[in-house]
Amino acid sequence: MNRIQERFARLQNAGEKGFIVYIGAGDPNLKGTRELALAFDQAGVDILELGVPFSDPLADGLVNQLAAQRGLESGTTPPKVLETVAAIRKKSQIPIVLYIYFNLIHRIGMEAFFRAAGKAGVDGLLVLDLPPEESDNYEALMRKHGLCHIYLVAPTTPEDRMEYIVKRGSGFIYYVSREGVTGMQKQIAANLAQQIGKLRAHTHLPIAVGFGVSNPEQAGLVAQVADAVVVGSAVVNQIAKYGKSKELVKRVGKFVATLAKAIKTVKS
Repeated sequence: MNRIQERFARLQNAGEKGFIVYIGAGDPNLKGTRELALAFDQAGVDILELGVPFSDPLADGLVNQLAAQRGLESGTTPPKVLETVAAIRKKSQIPIVLYIYFNLIHRIGMEAFFRAAGKAGVDGLLVLDLPPEESDNYEALMRKHGLCHIYLVAPTTPEDRMEYIVKRGSGFIYYVSREGVTGMQKQIAANLAQQIGKLRAHTHLPIAVGFGVSNPEQAGLVAQVADAVVVGSAVVNQIAKYGKSKELVKRVGKFVATLAKAIKTVKS
């Protein structure tokens, strides 16, 4: 088992729900990314998703698009993201997933990138624009280097294709709670429990729910039906707000701790 699988096994044994946080790598800079990762580990985050900056982030809403832009402006590249992961690994064993677009992997070469990612301490990849129908070689290479291949399932995914996708994934299934791109929402989807029920009929993998979870109240509600809650844009928005402040890590860490508390009060 890698760190993702170990963390979910530990959560299950403890009867706890998981908390996954997404941030853009290099926003406001890679030093900040490393410091935030360490603070999140202490604040109760179970898995860290690092968005690798890309010039055309099709699955992302405005908040995360701007984070990617700030990451690119700070000089963040895939190799530098891996260097940052390796630096995090010197002080923390928090499971790390790279949220990435396939073009970045293709440019470097799949095997070379996976080898470097595994060596740096990455535990899994969530490739936004790579469908499982086109990922046979990708999955084999991921397994070779000890990485989990995490797939997205959308509200519009037909049940037969949902079954196909979840049988190909590993680590956990990322369920997109609403149609469209990433971003904060005022309420969670009304059919969330029903959709997760469909997923559970086809997989024993943990189900993490993201896209739109914005505050502790919503996080707690999602935790009642999911195995893990993913919060991205709301945290990225805090980084945008305090990115130039010396209190960046303290302020964002405090916000993340409120989300962790809401999720951890929900028991399996």
